[in-house]
Amino acid sequence: MSEDSGRKYVIPDDPADRPVRTRRAVRVIVVGPDERVLLFEDSDPGIAGVTWWVTPGGGMDPGESERATAVREVAEETGYVLEETELVGPLATRYAVHGYSDQVLEQQESFYLVRVTAFEIDISAHTEEEQITLQGHRWWTRAEIEAGDAWIWPVQLLELWDRAADPALPPLELGRQEESTVPV
Repeated sequence: MSEDSGRKYVIPDDPADRPVRTRRAVRVIVVGPDERVLLFEDSDPGIAGVTWWVTPGGGMDPGESERATAVREVAEETGYVLEETELVGPLATRYAVHGYSDQVLEQQESFYLVRVTAFEIDISAHTEEEQITLQGHRWWTRAEIEAGDAWIWPVQLLELWDRAADPALPPLELGRQEESTVPV
């Protein structure tokens, strides 16, 4: 299981005083047999009522490859066990900056996609932090994502999903992107 961040949720008076964490991370677009994508509803405990939706994934452990991270994170966050060879990608890379009420998380991310058979989501391996911040999960249709009614990270989710149709494409470089509840 990936290391816990030791996050304390102490909100500084001045957002400029938030500690900054950096890491490498992997995100996985999990597509079910009915062409729906699995997203988790995430939150910032320092800002009541604000949520957004994200793909499964998280930080790389020391010495771990991107593909090994993807397999581990999907298993921990969803209960689904997959093989590295099932992953399509990397589809894209980016430098993500997440400004939260209590911290700034900067991470170099790679995105992969996996197609899965139907399964029951198991969140029993969620970290302490995930148990605090993740509010739920659901499978989304393309039409629901296109409707734009929800805050979904990354905003290019559908574009990345489409790129998986051609595994020969090089990874799309998305550059620096900020996804924040409290801007950096």
